[in-house]
This record gives sequence, structure tokens and C-alpha cells, in this order.
Amino acid sequence: MVAAAMLAAALAFGQAAQVPDAAQFVGPPQGRPLAGEELKERTQYIGGLLRCPVCQGLSVSDSPAEMAVNMKKQVGELLARGYTEEQILQYFEHSYGQFVLLKPKFQGVNALVWLLPVIVLVLGAAVVFMKMRKLAQPSVAAAPAPPAPAEDPYVARVREMVGGGK
Repeated sequence: MVAAAMLAAALAFGQAAQVPDAAQFVGPPQGRPLAGEELKERTQYIGGLLRCPVCQGLSVSDSPAEMAVNMKKQVGELLARGYTEEQILQYFEHSYGQFVLLKPKFQGVNALVWLLPVIVLVLGAAVVFMKMRKLAQPSVAAAPAPPAPAEDPYVARVREMVGGGK
């Protein structure tokens, strides 16, 4: 009896907990509702802009994963209700984060990820160029060669013994 009551409560709660509506995140639809072939084409196109959270290397349109199929179906439903491409992408970004966008926005950390390697490459090239220029210039601070030492009698005697007086 208690188990049946708990099961009924769980089912009632499950029906009450629904997926949040897109209007909560992106406002009312701003486009015109689509249907037919145009709906299929736009669904395929927008699905191609979203990354499958399961496959990660594929778009929602290309992924066979159940989650991607559900996301593509949701894109179609949103387009049929009149949501624009921007609203749909914003909705999925809000739900899954910027990771879900196959072409992430060029702002914040994403901009740093793209710009930092270029900056490091330019700085490295500047350092190499400056070092090459410095090596090509003759050294002004080079010390003059020391004068030939006066003939030392001890050195002369050793040379005479070793070289036979040459």
C-alpha cells in the first residue's frame, strides 16, 4: 500500500517537472512559425550549428545519438513555434553552455584562446629578429689582442730542448 502511494507521488511529480520552456530564457518567439520543407531545412541547418553533447565531434544534425535526435526535434519544435535562429542558439547555450556551439563566440576566454598563440608567436619572432640583428653587428667591446710577451729565457730553453732549437 505504501509502495503504491510512493509510486503515485513519483509519477505525479514526474509529470509536474517538465523541460523549461524557451520563453523563460529567450522571451517570446520573434520570427514566423515554419512548416513543411522549410522547417526541415532550417532544422537541419540550425542542428548543424549545435555540437552533440554525447559525440562532441559531431553536430546535432550528423550525430546518431539519442540526445542529438531529441535536440534536433526540439529545434524543429522551436522553429515551428516561431523562434529565430539566434533565439534557438541562445536557448541551447543557456541550457548547455557555450560548449554546445560549434562556432563559439569570439569573446572572453574564447578570444584569449585564439589570440594568445598569435601574440606569443609575434613576440617570439621579435626576439629572434633582435638576436639575429645583434649577432650580425660587430662587437665593439672586444678586447684587443694581448701584446706578444717578451722572450722568456726559460721558454726559449724549453723550446730549444723540445724542438731541437727551431
